[in-house]
Amino acid sequence: MATRRVWARAGMGLAVAGAVGLGLLAMPAGAGAAPELPPVSAEDLVASVIQSKDPGPLHGTVTLDNQLGLPAIPGVPQAANGSSSGQVWSDGAGKGRLSIPSSQGEKTIVDDGTTVWAWDSADRTVTKKAVGTDTHTPPEATATDPAAAAAKAVQDLRATSSVDVDGTATVAGRPAYELVLRPLPSERTLLREVRVAVDSEKRIPLQLTVLANGSSDPALQVGFTQLDFGAQDPALFAFTPPPGSTVTDAPARPGGAQQHEQGQEPTVVGDGWDTVVIATLPPADQQPAPGRDGAPDLSSLGKPVSGAWGSGREIDTAVATAIITDDGRVAAGAVPAQVLTEALAK
Repeated sequence: MATRRVWARAGMGLAVAGAVGLGLLAMPAGAGAAPELPPVSAEDLVASVIQSKDPGPLHGTVTLDNQLGLPAIPGVPQAANGSSSGQVWSDGAGKGRLSIPSSQGEKTIVDDGTTVWAWDSADRTVTKKAVGTDTHTPPEATATDPAAAAAKAVQDLRATSSVDVDGTATVAGRPAYELVLRPLPSERTLLREVRVAVDSEKRIPLQLTVLANGSSDPALQVGFTQLDFGAQDPALFAFTPPPGSTVTDAPARPGGAQQHEQGQEPTVVGDGWDTVVIATLPPADQQPAPGRDGAPDLSSLGKPVSGAWGSGREIDTAVATAIITDDGRVAAGAVPAQVLTEALAK
C-alpha cells in the first residue's frame, strides 16, 4: 500500500499479522444505544467501502486487544495476548505520525512526505528511510491500519461470502453500519465471520471484528476508540533527531530486489477465506539477526511437523496457521494446517 494512503487512513503497528498470514484486525462495536440510520443494502454498503476516499486530516486512538495465544516475541510486544494502543495523526495529504508507548518509553514514526523517521526513546536511536525505497522497516514501525485492512478484507472475501447488514453501532463516537461477512460452506477456514463497522458518513471502516470457529469472543481486536477529523498541527509531521541520538539508514530489505528480479514472488494458492500464501525466505546469511534491525525471534515458536512436502515448524493461532519449512518456505493462511500442507505439496 502506498505510504500516503496508509497515513491518510491511519492505524497502528502489528507486523506479526503478516508473519502468521493474517491481514484481518478487529475491534467490536462500542456499547450504547444503536443509532438510527437510513436503511442500506449489503451490496451498496460493500461497494461504498471499496470505493471510499481518504477521509482527510485526522487524529485518532487505535486500541488492540489480542487473544491469538502467541507468546511474547522480542521486538513485537503486540503479538502477545493483551491490550495495547497507539496515537495516529494524518494531515490528509500524505504526511503522518504514529506514536506507540512501550514498557521502556515510546516509539514514534513520522512521515514528513519525503522521509520516514522511526524514533525509539528507550535506546535513543533513529532509523530513517526515503519514502518509496525498498528498505527493511522494523516490525514496530509497520503501520497496519484498521480501515485499509478492513476494506481489503471486504474486497477479497465478498465473492466467497454471504454478506449482510446487521444493524448499527456507535464506534469512536461515530454512527456506523455493521457489515457481516460469513464464509460459504465450501470454504475451509478457521474463521466463523468478519464484522466491519462502517462509518455512516465517510463510509470508511472504523473497526473490524474477526471471530473464530468455536468461540463467541473476538480472537483479535483492533480499531479506533477515539477519532476526530479536522486540520492538525503541521509541527506533528516534522522530525528532528533529538540531541545525542544515533541516526542510521534503514537497511535494504534482504533479498528483496533479487527475489523480484528472479520472479520469486509469493505464490497464492486458492482464494477467499481459504487462501494460502507461500513465500520463500532469503538465504540465512541475508536475513537480519534476531533482535537486530527489528527482526523478531521466531525460532522458539511452533511445533515440529513433517510430511510429503518436507519438514519444519507449525505455528497455530485461533485465526491463522503458518508453517515455516526447513528448506526456507513459509506457508500461511486463516486455514487448518491440512490446507497448508496440501498447498506446500503442490
